[in-house]
Amino acid sequence: MNLIDKKVTHKSFGVGSIVKQNDSSIEIHFGSENKKFVFPDVFGKFLVLHDKDVAYSVEKIIQKNELEQREEELKKEEEKKLQRKNQEVRLEHEKLMKNHKLHSESQMVNWCDAEEQNSSFSEWKVFSGVIKSGTNKGKPNKPVRLHQNSAVLLTAVDSGMPEKDRRILGVYMVDKNFIGKLCEDGYVPAHSKYRLQLTEQESDRMRFWNYYVNEKSPQKMTWNTGKYRYFYNTWLAQILRDIVSLKSDPKEKELAQQFFEHFCKMNLINEQELPNPNGALMYI
Repeated sequence: MNLIDKKVTHKSFGVGSIVKQNDSSIEIHFGSENKKFVFPDVFGKFLVLHDKDVAYSVEKIIQKNELEQREEELKKEEEKKLQRKNQEVRLEHEKLMKNHKLHSESQMVNWCDAEEQNSSFSEWKVFSGVIKSGTNKGKPNKPVRLHQNSAVLLTAVDSGMPEKDRRILGVYMVDKNFIGKLCEDGYVPAHSKYRLQLTEQESDRMRFWNYYVNEKSPQKMTWNTGKYRYFYNTWLAQILRDIVSLKSDPKEKELAQQFFEHFCKMNLINEQELPNPNGALMYI
């Protein structure tokens, strides 16, 4: 928009003519002197254009700028709210991390269906399922016992096979910042380093019920319902120790050993005092 030579009236300086213009300012000649103003802010407050058509166009620019300014202010306010919320979450996270008490059964074993047997390893996360009844029916389960010391064991039963043949498919530590009590979507993400997937042959040799036992009914091997269940920290340590022995690839074996040592450290387990597995299959 060209405003050069356009006549204006200023509240204090009277009638003048625009002599210079750019995107952010205009210069106006008033009789014996020139004055510089911010464009387009000066219009509508102190300055009036004589040309009504041009004045209308300038007003549209002002309205557009004001709208953009309001949107920018709203955006900044939303960013501040988000920052405050994130700060609250961080403080809550730090509080939970600081006050966390180690639970003896803070590991998760997950039942993977056919689809999850692929997605669990491609995405390295599992879903804890939904609440089946009560006021929170349909909402994701909160795996409240899981913390930075927790691991997720991935298992499956082949179609047509009995529960006693449930195989271990893989295992991972939860993400280092994951806290089950704060989990709203039900997804449990994996640690960036400590994650292991077993080959088909390795999985065939790692039977879940070699390690897990229902202490009230030692010979009973049933899963019943639910996507997951908690189990003892020592049982997971036993599984990791056996995976180390199972792995033949040097790099995978080294990672498994590091995983095992990290897990024992996080769960205050003495590797030398770790007992042998005593799962339900041992009672057959």
